[in-house]
Amino acid sequence: MKKHGVAPPGYLFSKRYTNYLFVLLFLLYMFDYIDRLVVTSLFPFIKEEWGLSDAQLGVLVSVVYWSIVAFTFPVSIIIDRWSRRRTIGVMAAIWSIATATAALTRNFGQLFSTRAFIGIGEAGYAPGGSAMISGLYPEHKRSWMMGLWNAAIPLGSAIGVAAGGIIATQWGWRSAFGIVALPGLIVALLFFFSKDYKTVRLLKNGQPQAKEKSAVKIKMSTRDIIHEFSEKPSLILTYFGFMATVFVTTSLLTWLPSYFERMYDIAPKAAGTKASLVMLLAIIGAPLGGFLADRWRRRKLNARLVLPGITSLVAAVICFFAFVVFRDQLQYVFLLLVGVTVTMFIPAAGAVTQDLVHPGLRATSYAIAVVIQNLLGASLGPIVIGAISDRTDIQTALSILPLFLVLASVLFLVGSLFYKKDIQKVEKVDLEAAE
Repeated sequence: MKKHGVAPPGYLFSKRYTNYLFVLLFLLYMFDYIDRLVVTSLFPFIKEEWGLSDAQLGVLVSVVYWSIVAFTFPVSIIIDRWSRRRTIGVMAAIWSIATATAALTRNFGQLFSTRAFIGIGEAGYAPGGSAMISGLYPEHKRSWMMGLWNAAIPLGSAIGVAAGGIIATQWGWRSAFGIVALPGLIVALLFFFSKDYKTVRLLKNGQPQAKEKSAVKIKMSTRDIIHEFSEKPSLILTYFGFMATVFVTTSLLTWLPSYFERMYDIAPKAAGTKASLVMLLAIIGAPLGGFLADRWRRRKLNARLVLPGITSLVAAVICFFAFVVFRDQLQYVFLLLVGVTVTMFIPAAGAVTQDLVHPGLRATSYAIAVVIQNLLGASLGPIVIGAISDRTDIQTALSILPLFLVLASVLFLVGSLFYKKDIQKVEKVDLEAAE
């Protein structure tokens, strides 16, 4: 502890070292999405070279999420019971190496395999990062810091989409994978040697002994652990609210470059840049959503679910106007507004997955959100939109997205009705910094 200065109230380390850890976490999340989504701006090049359908191209995005679904639980258990920093460092190295290997592929099957390994590497990063941030900062700053951290998603997505088109135009699409992989590997090595908090023992309050005034701590059973997640309606509805919104965000991240290329007959490089600006504006939405949720929560305890319900509904209306009503410049203005509003739910809803569980199960809680949102949202979105596009056109396919945002709004708002009761069930545990 002395090595990293004096920790102020509510912090495990000095503010300077805490913020250093946050920067590393931010950079890794940014490189996560660069490596994950650089392929979307390469679609026109891959489609032309290998003659793939839109559904096959969508699979190259979806396979990442299938791998995440398959591996996020075992990885998250390791994170909660072993070490966040070590696990995160190893995972980031795996996804970076897998991205670089994609540059060597010569057919769809090989590229599919490397994309699957990217998902394996990324499987536990969101749960691990969420658990670390929840432990590093005071509870009243949780949504705000989660918002700043999640701003790395649109930033990384925008960089990946824009850089992919630029690099592919200059040096070929395979070069894009090799170039974007290196920075993440460097940050992964730095993070592996960072500090962490001590693993939290899975204890709960038991019945007080005859001569004891307070309850004694007893080990949580498997049944107790299951009840942490199954007996809180607001938590369950939050998981599925994530699913509905992530269906939309992943579909936009995947298909906007192709939408602009086809609807406006512009080159892949320009289409990727135009789409990346929509995604980049989400860098405003995530921190803003976190800031508003924390400020509102001072007066309204369930604000971390009411706000996502409101912002998802607003995003649905804007998305409807963007894809159904308007065209040309006015359409693009509304798409930019979608970029801001569609991510405002993330920090508050993400904080809810940490608020409502035992501190020793925070990575596991976010892993459940990851499984649900990726299995039913992120992995289905690109394929469903691609399949509808194959049968109709990309305009019709993207026009269904507002319906999923309305669904998300309903789930968050209903969940907010149970939040106050559910948070009273959570065990209070003080975290300790690891030496």
